[in-house]
Amino acid sequence: MAKLVVLYFIVLNILAYMLFGVDKYKAVRAHWRIPEATLLLFAVLGGSVGALVGMRLFLHKTQKNKFRIGVPVILLVQAALACWLCLSAPPAFLAVSFVAA
Repeated sequence: MAKLVVLYFIVLNILAYMLFGVDKYKAVRAHWRIPEATLLLFAVLGGSVGALVGMRLFLHKTQKNKFRIGVPVILLVQAALACWLCLSAPPAFLAVSFVAA
């Protein structure tokens, strides 16, 4: 189960990163854009690291307060929640093994 959770966050962060890159590409070329709500949704669902890296690397949405402030706040809330879950979870939850059984 823990492996699936880790995989979920890895995939979601990669997708969030890619969405910011694609949206920047489309913005420069005046094409149809990815809605801001979709970009923020991916951050809220767990892709905040990928969203933040995408924002910084592609210099995209960095002037808009809902992204400039919102994405780091989402990341901080998610990090605090992860710390709380790890500290309050039984030891079995913390035993994540990446070695194939």
